[in-house]
Amino acid sequence: MSLVPPAAGAGPAGDPADRFRVEPWLHYLGGLVSRCPGFWKWLGDRETGLLADRLRAIPIRRPIYVTGLARSGSTLLLEILARHSDTATHRYRDDPLLFIPYLWSRYLERTPRPKARAVERAHGDGILVTPESPEAFEEVLWMAFFPDLHDPRTPAVLDGDTDHPEFETFYRDHIRKLLLVRGGTRYLAKGNYNLTRLGYLRKLFPDARFVIPVREPVWHVASLMRQHRRFCAGQRRHPRARAHLRRVGHFELGLDRRPVNAGDSEEVAHIVELWERGAEVEGWARYWAHLHDHLAGRLAADPQLRSAVLLVRHEEFRRTPAATVAALFAHCGLTPGADLRRETAAMVRPPSLQRPAFFSGEDLATIDRCTSDTAHRLGLGGGVAP
Repeated sequence: MSLVPPAAGAGPAGDPADRFRVEPWLHYLGGLVSRCPGFWKWLGDRETGLLADRLRAIPIRRPIYVTGLARSGSTLLLEILARHSDTATHRYRDDPLLFIPYLWSRYLERTPRPKARAVERAHGDGILVTPESPEAFEEVLWMAFFPDLHDPRTPAVLDGDTDHPEFETFYRDHIRKLLLVRGGTRYLAKGNYNLTRLGYLRKLFPDARFVIPVREPVWHVASLMRQHRRFCAGQRRHPRARAHLRRVGHFELGLDRRPVNAGDSEEVAHIVELWERGAEVEGWARYWAHLHDHLAGRLAADPQLRSAVLLVRHEEFRRTPAATVAALFAHCGLTPGADLRRETAAMVRPPSLQRPAFFSGEDLATIDRCTSDTAHRLGLGGGVAP
């Protein structure tokens, strides 16, 4: 999930909410991009025209998509895959001029900047980032062409019947420009909302590979609740953070929390109503089931999609990192050296053996009731984690 670029965040000490501080230049330039998407699409097309000969020679082969509900472990998977020299992905420094990645990158390369130190991202989860760290920014492009994607009242599923030639041309050109800028051969993207776009992405790229982390519901709901409180506090302390996250298309947590409508509008309305009256546990548990039911149904109905997807079960990943990292690279068609395999496996922390202390027995029963059937469909242990 994209946050305030690390150069703008607070260091390890101090109030965690201060990590949500957004520098004025980013706030105002980001606002200009957000308010005028038509102009920036036009400018992106002009950039494409300047690079036309070079872009025609760049194929898009087997793009890799990491997607899943927030707090499922997608950032760690992105970090691991981004360390392979063949992959090219968005970085923190690409924001806010996502529409012209080549010109913006060339400008940054020619602009003197102080050496950035790695800082813990605003989640407070131990992941250290710099402006060069990989991050999720695709959503800016999706929102510019599909403006209703984040309206909970409207189903956000894009499938093989979806047709948007203007977006598809722009998106393919954007990927080629990113491959050119990074010098990679395989496009790598993290985007939580792509979970409801698997069919459309396979239509655009039949050879795409998908990596989808899934997490035991109790642990997942606990993490979502903790981070939601953290984001609300950070956005209240620093209101620019709310605007920033809205502009880059992150509505999973915080004061602008919006559920993704995976096709059951009645259930999504019920989830919103639960959150509005403070029933956080049931709201999150139902939301977990809503999205993962959609995923399980798509995989069961489409064997070809299923073969393109690697489900990474979060707790199993943390128990057996070396085996999971090997399976991850193999599924994506990447060949890592022995040093990279060891390095990436060492990035994975062992799982906690204690249940979240703030859940009551009633909370655990609620999570189990809402999620256990869906969890079993995905090969997870059930609602109540061990």
